Amino acid sequence: MFISPMLLETAHSPFSHSNYIFEPKIDGHRLIFSQQGGKIRLYTRHETDCTRQYPELLDQFDDDIILDGEVACTDPETGSIDFEMVMNRFQAKKSDKIQRLITTQPVTFVVFDILQYKGKDLRKIPLIQRKEILSGIQMPNKHFGVIPFVEAAGEALFSQMEAQELEGMVGKKQNSIYESRRSASWQKVINWTYAEVFITGYRKNEFGWLTSVITETGKLRATGIIELGVPPKAKQALYGVSKSIVIGEDKNFVYLEPKIRAKVKTRNWTRNGMLRSPAFVEFNLSS
Repeated sequence: MFISPMLLETAHSPFSHSNYIFEPKIDGHRLIFSQQGGKIRLYTRHETDCTRQYPELLDQFDDDIILDGEVACTDPETGSIDFEMVMNRFQAKKSDKIQRLITTQPVTFVVFDILQYKGKDLRKIPLIQRKEILSGIQMPNKHFGVIPFVEAAGEALFSQMEAQELEGMVGKKQNSIYESRRSASWQKVINWTYAEVFITGYRKNEFGWLTSVITETGKLRATGIIELGVPPKAKQALYGVSKSIVIGEDKNFVYLEPKIRAKVKTRNWTRNGMLRSPAFVEFNLSS
């Protein structure tokens, strides 16, 4: 049984509040775990069935249950949570590859909420009571874990997330009910990484600015596309200036000399040196 998940709004900065609990934000993908009549189904937030991708999560609980959480992978070399690894797991379709990845890239289901248990719908009771119920349930194997949380001290927790270079934190009202929509009762604070890039082109048919950096050898290297956070005035400014620095085009893009610099924020850098979900912050006008 699928339940559409409760989604987060974005807080502008870390905060503390006595009416909130605060959790580390896990850099994986959302997962709804459903065990009904002894049958387990796993779903993404968009109701995509991903049961076969995660065999290590198919051990049963003592009764029917629906859980909400994040499925993640930990890099065995660094011990850090690795988003690209869990995407590799999610995209694996062939049974033999999935079986190999269970050993080399095992997942953990980090549970942060319980929505149903033993036939009872728990979504209307306060979050802090759902947490108490969840804490008393035996997890079926080592691939399940319950997310820790602290009360009130959000800023202190966020400082820890920064120090450990983790994705950020989530603040949730202690008395919040579970709503299948985006709600201000749950707020995320992202631990952004900042970078300076050159704007080296733009899409023709839809919005997107090409970004690049200069490598240590002096060469230009592409780093992705900015699609987020660009206000209308910034778009107008770039397109006005860019006319004099066009160096070519193809079917999809117009290419520019690396003259315009911008500050961006990003979740992190991928292993192949690309910005992950970069968002525009401002132009860098210094020489």
